[in-house]
Parts: sequence; C-alpha cells; structure tokens
Amino acid sequence: MVGVFLGSLFGSLALGVPIAFALILCGVSIMFALDMMDAQIVAQNLINGANNFSLMAIPFFVLAGELMNAGGISKRIVGFAMSLVGHIRGGLGFVAIIASVLFAGLSGSAVADTAALGAILIPMMIARGYDVNRSTGLICASGIIAPVIPPSIPMIIYGVTAGVSITQLFMGGIIPGIMMGFGLIIVWAFIARRDKSELPKKQSLKEIMQATKEALWALFLPVIIIGGLRGGIFTPTEAAVVAAFYALFVGLVVYRELKFSDLHPVLVAAAKTTAVVMFVAAAAMVSAWLITVADVPGQMAELLGGLIDNPLLLLLLINLILLAVGLVMDLTPAILIFTPVFLPLVKLAGIDPVYFGIIMVINLCIGLITPPVGTVLYVGCGVSKINIVQLTKGIWPFVLLHILVLVLLILFPSIIMVPLKFLT
Repeated sequence: MVGVFLGSLFGSLALGVPIAFALILCGVSIMFALDMMDAQIVAQNLINGANNFSLMAIPFFVLAGELMNAGGISKRIVGFAMSLVGHIRGGLGFVAIIASVLFAGLSGSAVADTAALGAILIPMMIARGYDVNRSTGLICASGIIAPVIPPSIPMIIYGVTAGVSITQLFMGGIIPGIMMGFGLIIVWAFIARRDKSELPKKQSLKEIMQATKEALWALFLPVIIIGGLRGGIFTPTEAAVVAAFYALFVGLVVYRELKFSDLHPVLVAAAKTTAVVMFVAAAAMVSAWLITVADVPGQMAELLGGLIDNPLLLLLLINLILLAVGLVMDLTPAILIFTPVFLPLVKLAGIDPVYFGIIMVINLCIGLITPPVGTVLYVGCGVSKINIVQLTKGIWPFVLLHILVLVLLILFPSIIMVPLKFLT
C-alpha cells in the first residue's frame, strides 16, 4: 500500500498533473487497491477538507499581506531597516535580512515576503554594484523566514492536519526564525567583507527617528498578533481578521497610499491565492483519509520500527526524507500529505508533535529555495531577471546555513521547547 501511495502520487506529479488533482488521483488509486471505489467518498472528503474553522485564518492572512504591499507598509519597513544599517559594508544585504524578519511577522508567506522585498531591494542592490546572483539568493533565503515566525500559513495547515495547537506552533517558531535571521547576518557579513559596492551616507539621528516614526504602525502589528495570542485575547483565526483590518486601516487612513479603487485588485489577488491553497487542502483530505484507512502509517511504522526506540535517528531519517521531498514538492502539499504519514511514528517515538511540526515546516521551507521546484527561487528569478542556474550559484551558502540551523534544532530540541513552555 505504501508503494501504491508513493507510486500514484509521484507518478502523477512526474506526468505534470497539478498537485491538487494528483492528490485526488492518489486517493482514488488507494480506493481501487482496497476495492472500495466510491465517488461519494471523494466528494465528502473534499468538502470536509475545506470545512474547517482554523483554515479561515488563511484567507485573512493572505488578504493582510496583499493590503500591506498595496498600503506602503513594506516600503516603510525597508526604510526603517535602511536607516539603521544601510550605510555599513554590505548594508543593503543586512537591510534585506532585517526587513524580512520584520515582514515575516506580518505576512506569513515566503512568496509574498520575497516578492514584496525583492521588488524594492533587488533594483537598489544592483544599482549600487552588488552581485545580482548573490543578492537575489540572499533575499530568497531571507524570504523563507516568513513561514517560521508567526503568523505562519504553513503552521496553520500543519496544526489543522495534525490536530495540535496553532498558537503553540506560532510561539514555538519565534526562536528558530530569529536564529535563521542571525545566521544569515553572519554568513552575509563574511561574504560581504570584500564587497566593493557603493556605500550610502550614514543617516543622522533625526533621519533614523523619522524612519522609525513612519514604520511604527507597521512594527506594531506583530506585537498585536503575538501579544493577543500569548494573552489569550484572540484565536489564530481572529488574529488573522485583526491583521487584515489593521492593514486596511493603516493603508487607508494612516499612510493613505491605499485607495478604495485599489481594493478590487487586492481582493482578487487574495482570493486567487486563497483558492489555490484551499483547493489543495481539500484535495489532500481525500488522500489523507484513505492513507489512514489503508493503514499506510502502520506499514511505515513496520518499515521503520527499529528506529522507534531511537527518536534522534528516527527524526534524522524523517528529515532526510523531507529534504528530498522538498526538492520536488511545494511546501503546502508536502505538509498535507506527509503529516498523516509521519505523525503516528513521531508520537510512538515520544517526540512532541508541536516540536515536530516546527521542524517539518523549517525543513520544507528549505525546499522552497532548492531547485527544481523551489517556488521562492522562481519568484526571485522573476524579480531580478536572472535564470535558475545563476540564482542557484548565488544562494547555496544560505541554503547550507538553513540546513545547519535545522540540524541544531534536531540535535538540541530544548532550543524550541524551553522558550515554548515560557511563551505559552
């Protein structure tokens, strides 16, 4: 049955079938193998896959991200980071990292983060003489911090699929996300020490205060979201609504860069992104239900049964598998497909499912910046007008850094678990 599951899934993907339909075909293949073909099962699970209150957070966080881009919030975050570190050697790279960490607390989407900041910073970096391949690689590698720091759309999807607390997942992602940011700063400082790019002048204290004042409304949003979740004031779904309303208010009333006439394209863009994510989530429920009926997790447990007593080896093996999966599959479907497969094994080994979810999201985020299917890579190529080979040459030091962070989190679970207990 494991062979039917993997063969039908990856066979469909190899033929170029869109991921949502590949998931449905995977479920149908398992039904045929079990001799229980029934179209009603497919229809019911499609409906049940989308009919989940927690998933309502996704369209609102997507809308919040679109409103932030249209309302000038992204631009002010970049301006704030520029005022602090833009004047030092390799300064625009540090601006990209700091802005990505700040924007991660607003958008929750690696693609949105990379597209928004790349459109602003890559032309500036090229104009000042930075290497285009390396600069684009840095912005792509910084962009994948967004799904780790709350709010995180992939963690919402994992939380719904695994039946664990989304608030705990959000809180547990803060320290790993910050580690990824600090790691990029160290790697970029080493790379940029011989940089000969043009340096802008250091900004005065008055200019720094002005940039801070302009970005204050943008910087306050992560405080509202994290503080509200930590204090139990609202749920993740309610936090998404608050974020969307706050972004709308700031864009329309405070910054006044968002007009009522702009709302239609913003809403359409958010609806298109939401439709893709929700259809994949609905389709994944078909295969997930049949994976459970066919006892694929049980068969995987038999295959890996010798490692149940050694959680570290089991976790390392699962992460190697997930790194391979990330090379050929996007983040969202990979979470939806492999969470039901690996979670029972993880629980048998005594590994905390919240901890595993954070590790899984970080692992699959690395897949977003690795060819041949790295979604964020193609966003970076589109913004900077370079090809995937050039970008791969520029991004590899940052990919190695993220893998190193992942290994540290696997070897030392307390990095996640100790702050998580304090924050929740």
